[in-house]
Amino acid sequence: MWSRKPADVAELCGPSVRGIARLDELGEQPVDAIVNLAGAPIADRPWTRKRRLLLWESRIGLTEQLLTWLGTRTQKPALMISGSAVGWYGDSGEREIDEASPPAKEDFASQLCNAWEETALRAESLGVRVVLIRTGLVLSDRAGFLQRLLPPFKFGMGGPIGDGRQWMPWVHIQDQIAAIDFLLNLNEAKGPYNVCAPSPVRNRQFAKTLAG
Repeated sequence: MWSRKPADVAELCGPSVRGIARLDELGEQPVDAIVNLAGAPIADRPWTRKRRLLLWESRIGLTEQLLTWLGTRTQKPALMISGSAVGWYGDSGEREIDEASPPAKEDFASQLCNAWEETALRAESLGVRVVLIRTGLVLSDRAGFLQRLLPPFKFGMGGPIGDGRQWMPWVHIQDQIAAIDFLLNLNEAKGPYNVCAPSPVRNRQFAKTLAG
């Protein structure tokens, strides 16, 4: 696993998983598939200009590094699964969307996802099949969005955002892992897949459920 903190990989993933700080540490060791989910957190602080640059570089910049590395390899992986998000579609209001729906492109989240996907798809020119996973809010009590949201609710101070009518597409982290595992083993998988629970909820209902 390529990580900023390779020493922590075994603790998080088990002793059979090796952490590396640089891709060249792999040498010509065979790689069957790449799962690229790297990126600075989206929801943990305001999107200042500096923050937007970090969000961009940690996704598009890192994926470009992967492409450069792929170009140097004699044996290339058959598949790359690359992260994206439902932010690709923008705010669709009450309209149902699927993988064929167009991107919004006028807001930063959509521009970020669109650029990330376009960069990942360049791996196809190297003979690598590319799958794009557009995830909703990933729920885990150990990290990410939900971990930061829980404390105010535990103290009775949590509630809906604004009028609470906005839709929240979500997925539990275990379901996201299962979806990635499924796509890794689906030889015909290609292009974008929405990775979300079947039924999104409005923010008001999400807050009510979280409050217990």
